[in-house]
Amino acid sequence: MAAQVVEEPPVVDAAKAEKLKAAANAAFQANKFSSAIELYSQAIDLNSQNAVYWANRAFAHTKMESYGSAIEDATKAIEIDPKYSKGYYRRGAAYLALLKFKEAFKDFRQVQRMVPNDPDAIKKLRECEKAITKIKFEEAIAIKDEEIHSIAETLDYHTIEVEKSYQGARIEDDKISLDFVKKMMDDFKQQRSVHSRYAFQILMQTREILLATPTLVHITVPDRGHFTVCGDIHGQYYDLLNIFKLNGLPSEENPYLFNGDFVDRGSFSVEVILTLFALKCLYPTGLYLSRGNHESKSMNKIYGFEGEVNAKFNETMTKLFAEIFCYLPLANVLNNKVFVVHGGLFSNDSVKLSDIAAIERFREPPDEGLMCELLWSDPHPGTGRAPSKRGVGVAFGSDVTHRFLEDNNLELVVRSHEVKDEGYEVDHGGKLITVFSAPNYCDQMGNKGAFIRFGAPDMKPEFTKFGSVWHPNVRPMQYANNFFNFLG
Repeated sequence: MAAQVVEEPPVVDAAKAEKLKAAANAAFQANKFSSAIELYSQAIDLNSQNAVYWANRAFAHTKMESYGSAIEDATKAIEIDPKYSKGYYRRGAAYLALLKFKEAFKDFRQVQRMVPNDPDAIKKLRECEKAITKIKFEEAIAIKDEEIHSIAETLDYHTIEVEKSYQGARIEDDKISLDFVKKMMDDFKQQRSVHSRYAFQILMQTREILLATPTLVHITVPDRGHFTVCGDIHGQYYDLLNIFKLNGLPSEENPYLFNGDFVDRGSFSVEVILTLFALKCLYPTGLYLSRGNHESKSMNKIYGFEGEVNAKFNETMTKLFAEIFCYLPLANVLNNKVFVVHGGLFSNDSVKLSDIAAIERFREPPDEGLMCELLWSDPHPGTGRAPSKRGVGVAFGSDVTHRFLEDNNLELVVRSHEVKDEGYEVDHGGKLITVFSAPNYCDQMGNKGAFIRFGAPDMKPEFTKFGSVWHPNVRPMQYANNFFNFLG
């Protein structure tokens, strides 16, 4: 008779696990969310049947925008203790961040049943109902694609009168000049606005440039020349000014690429995007722009940009921004060596640069496919592929990166999309770099910002790190839907 194998039950050290939970809670309160996640994980290793540890880690994942991981952890908490209301609440919050209103509604309905007088759960439940109703209404009246017209085709900025009393930056002779851009940037720094006539002109001229730009942009950096790549800015205008102070203004001789997520979260997104668009008009080959996952209607509606544009200008300009974001390129290649993209790589091998160039980009980002993965994917430290911690895109390992580079005769992948403590991180055996240029993200993360400077012909990366600078006392997410401010 074969000997029976008896599995030993897992060792539970409840006392040590509680100490780790307390340390994790302290790290969370200090906005050290990565450390909190690690400490909650250690507590879970010692006592995996404590629903609180899983729910708390879910909350920390939400703070790191890892909504897929948050849903998994909250679901585990519910499995352990179906009567633990915070498990449903945490999962509902993560579903909301992914715009999965029906799933969020079910979880907040459960919270309300368990805690009938919870005012926050009641509020979120009502808002979910409104969102679901609105989606159904919009679907019912949706215009067919062939009937949709460009908002830009209905605009003529020349008809907008500039009042004599206006003291801000002016565009003379209908041409954006360096003097205008510098004056506008200084006005923004002093919290003064630019006239809507000139804002519309910047957008319309940017639109014309982007319409003529390919989906995959090949950039040539001449020998002994240099090129700077910046990551997410997220509406942190005063930190953008600091980048220019450290590295100079963009120009044909000092070219930049801003790699997506210019807007949302930070409450000076209008100032950021109008500055970048104006510089793009001034120096079409001195400043390049890539689309990020936040250059989309759904993200802008939640995380502040839509509300900010409506507050500082009007709904027509909001619609024009949404249209122009659909014209942004999806990726860039520097000197046939460096592939630059906002998010990351793909759920399958064999993707060639020609496949990326052929993507139909003039639309809102889809929920799957190459365009979605370019904007949303993240690397992971192992090999192969795994479900995305965000719940969108894919997590790809070092072998995926190496294979993509080899198949496309490239040397390096540069991407953004993720907060990094030092502003950048080198992974996958030196073949993948993440760069993030919004220091102290959302005024709470405590991270550095960074940019990368490449010198030709070798195109080796040189990193500059920087801290956050003073900005006016306007909180992040100032213009966001209040319903979603808990995500900040």
